[in-house]
Amino acid sequence: MDFWQRYRAIDARDTRFDGQFFTAVRSTSIYCRPSCPARTPKASNVTFYETSAAAHDAGYRACKRCLPEAVPGTPAWNIRQDVAGRAMRLINDGVINRDGVEGLAARLGYSSRQLNRILTHELGAGPLSLARAGRAQTARTLLVSTGMKLADIAFAAGFSSVRQFNETVAEVFAMTPSALRATARPGTPAGGTTALSLSLPYRRPFDPGIFSFLAVRAIPGIEVGTPTSYARTLRLPHGDARFTVAYDDGARGRPLTLTVGAVDLRDLPALLSRVRRLFDLDADPEAIDSTLGVDRRLAAAVAETPGIRMPGALDPQELLVRAMVGQQITVAAARTALTQLSAAGSPSSSPAEGLDRLFPSPAETAAAGHLLRGPRRRTESLLHAASAMADGQLQFGYGDDLASLTAALLPLPGVGPWTVGYVAMRVLGAPDIFLANDAAVRNGIRALAPGGDAGGDAAAPDFREVSPWRSYATMHLWRAAAKPRQPIDRRGTPAPVKVMP
Repeated sequence: MDFWQRYRAIDARDTRFDGQFFTAVRSTSIYCRPSCPARTPKASNVTFYETSAAAHDAGYRACKRCLPEAVPGTPAWNIRQDVAGRAMRLINDGVINRDGVEGLAARLGYSSRQLNRILTHELGAGPLSLARAGRAQTARTLLVSTGMKLADIAFAAGFSSVRQFNETVAEVFAMTPSALRATARPGTPAGGTTALSLSLPYRRPFDPGIFSFLAVRAIPGIEVGTPTSYARTLRLPHGDARFTVAYDDGARGRPLTLTVGAVDLRDLPALLSRVRRLFDLDADPEAIDSTLGVDRRLAAAVAETPGIRMPGALDPQELLVRAMVGQQITVAAARTALTQLSAAGSPSSSPAEGLDRLFPSPAETAAAGHLLRGPRRRTESLLHAASAMADGQLQFGYGDDLASLTAALLPLPGVGPWTVGYVAMRVLGAPDIFLANDAAVRNGIRALAPGGDAGGDAAAPDFREVSPWRSYATMHLWRAAAKPRQPIDRRGTPAPVKVMP
């Protein structure tokens, strides 16, 4: 977007762009979200920034009226496969908090000095400033949503000291942590409670079908899913965690709520980031639907299901195992195989009803050959990949791009383009993957065009017309393939459907 496109967006107070850029006003020294209800500033006084960190580094403070930190993130980090996009995915996952700037730079293959120069040029702020902005956003969320002690919030958000926490909150929000907490809505838990229940912001519309997607793939003991909720255990850098995400379509604002049952506070930023990735909460559904809806093959599905989401991955290594197990078999068969494999997982340190163990680590998977069923070649391929992940020979994750992910995975025995594409969709959030050889995709195309009209002679079979959102087209096709189809009689009319008792 150029300057005037962004200016028109803030003049219209368009909520779709909240979090995608920030508006700084020189006459007030304040930066806002695009939908801020304040009077539209003069264009001559406005500067737009890609990140809140860049606005803060330029000397601006956050608006107390619109709270620009309380917005969904930008989908640009998934669309962009360059160094800046890869770095932001890792920063959001807490890599700087755990490994510092040197650790981030090493993962990306650059020196820290060169990485700082790239990010400052591309995003207007260096890695430390970007991480600091993320800490401030996490701190604000915890202050207004929980009753945690201020010292606990400081370390949970990633600050190294309470003093640093106090100084950052005062600089970014021009308020003390206590004053910021006082802005919370009535009903926030009082101080001292151990409950952690957070509202997850997202851009509307939101299709809750992602809960059903996760539910049919849920592994007993590790995951529990319903059409409106999802709970699971998860291994994080400092220990294991347990959480639940629930959607209330009937409540005002249709809230999406994260309840954390157990987590090491140092892992909280990573947990928040991964849950947001799992539910694709930084997507721009209106932009996606407007492109998909132009395609005749998808138009009806988009109109029926606005705001479809692309499920992410909570753990890249786990996702590869699940993808390899699920190759060329049904979802139900894959779930059965993974349930058998899950017996190798470690017990959870904080079990709850229906959740008592963790998904097997790569080392546990590599030692669980006796639990695997199916063709020997597939089993050997899975054990080989698990061993390579366990000993560090195979490394991949949120900081990869499509090229580096392909280079890491495709040489593995038993891994083909479908597996690489599926992992790219869910681990990287790559929005433009089309799994042309997927049986469910082909069935979905037939389901959306039962009369044989596949969209006209000019329509490309790889759906290139809806680029860069072909991953979302894939989600629609999978959804269509999973729906029970009404049989057609010889005259071409729908036959009566028998309902089983």
